[in-house]
Amino acid sequence: MFQKITLSVLLIAAVSCQKKDSAEKDKIKIADWLIGNWENKSPEGILTENWQKLNDSTFSAASYFIKEKDTIHFENIVLSQKEETLTYFATVKGQNDDKPVAFQSTAESDKQLVFENPKHDYPQKITYTKGANNTLTAEISGNLNGKPSSEKFVMTKK
Repeated sequence: MFQKITLSVLLIAAVSCQKKDSAEKDKIKIADWLIGNWENKSPEGILTENWQKLNDSTFSAASYFIKEKDTIHFENIVLSQKEETLTYFATVKGQNDDKPVAFQSTAESDKQLVFENPKHDYPQKITYTKGANNTLTAEISGNLNGKPSSEKFVMTKK
C-alpha cells in the first residue's frame, strides 16, 4: 500500500513539473496578440508597428514614424524568450551606436506586457496594452532630463 501511495505521489509530481516546464518554455505565447500590423494616423504623421513571429521563442517588429514622405523615426524590435525571461530589444537608428537596448519583462498577461530598464536614459519603461476593437496602446515612460515623462500611442490593427 505504501509503495502505491509513493508511486502515485511521484507520478503526480512528475506530471506537475512537466506542465510547469512546458508553460515556462511557451511564455512568449502570452504575447501572440502583438502579431500583426498596427497603425496610428494623426496630423503629425503615421506610426506603424509590424509584428511577426520568427520562431517559437522570438518575435520581431519594425516600428517607424513617417511625416509626409520622410521617415522621422525607425526602430527594430526583437522580443525573445530565454529560459523563463522575456526580453524586449530595441534598436533605434542613430542611437546607442545602432546597438540594441534590452528591457526585461516585469509583468506579462494576455492583455498587457511591461518591460523595464532603469539604467536606460529614456524611456526606462515600455508598456503594451491590448485594447478593445483591435487596438493596441504602446506607452513609453520614465525620467527625461530629470523630469517624469510619458507618451502614449494608440494603434489599430490593419
